[in-house]
Amino acid sequence: MIIMDRVIKTFLLNGKSLPILDVPHWEIEQGQRVAIIGPSGSGKSTLLHLLSGILKPDSGSISVDHKLLHELSEAARDQYRAEKIGYIFQDFHLIPSLSAEQNIELVLPTHIPKADRKRRVHEWLEKVAMLDRKDHRPAQLSRGQQQRIAIVRALINKPSLILADEPTGSLDFETASQIMSLLIDLCDAEGSTLVAVTHDLHLSELFQKTIHINEINSLVKRDISKNITNEIKAG
Repeated sequence: MIIMDRVIKTFLLNGKSLPILDVPHWEIEQGQRVAIIGPSGSGKSTLLHLLSGILKPDSGSISVDHKLLHELSEAARDQYRAEKIGYIFQDFHLIPSLSAEQNIELVLPTHIPKADRKRRVHEWLEKVAMLDRKDHRPAQLSRGQQQRIAIVRALINKPSLILADEPTGSLDFETASQIMSLLIDLCDAEGSTLVAVTHDLHLSELFQKTIHINEINSLVKRDISKNITNEIKAG
């Protein structure tokens, strides 16, 4: 499903090249649910942006669902993202002036008849116990309810890959656990691959597999080794 090979990504900061990600090799199988943990600034979000096609690697290859992302133009990556990726953020990015139903319906293909669009949205709202809130605007919903709407919006077109960047970071512990469990269950039911970034070790235990970013990003591994060496010298 996902294969990254010799992927390097850097950013320019004040005219200087800042290395962010160096992935020698990493694979995820179709249908897996994987949590990625690690400190801030270690390349987790950049990794998701590369998998979604938002960013292009400086070098190396990225294959997702047999699509070679590193070879695609920006327009082709946009099309790939629209068809194959469901993205969930910590901030829900719901349109304040639209109802919950309208926020979801916005992402459905325009060729779907109106009656079918409404039926599909209502089916998904029922899956997340939000059908009775379909006419509510985001400001009338709790943060947990808003994230449920965002999850439906990401999954309703049945993308093969779901990327979640700290999807429960702004929620209290109990709500975060409920939302993460719901997301995992929905991806399991749909057969979607799920890659989620989280700082919460308790939430990562809900996943099939938990990976520390230093297992993927060799830059982080080198930094950890350097810090340990410095601590030994200081001691």
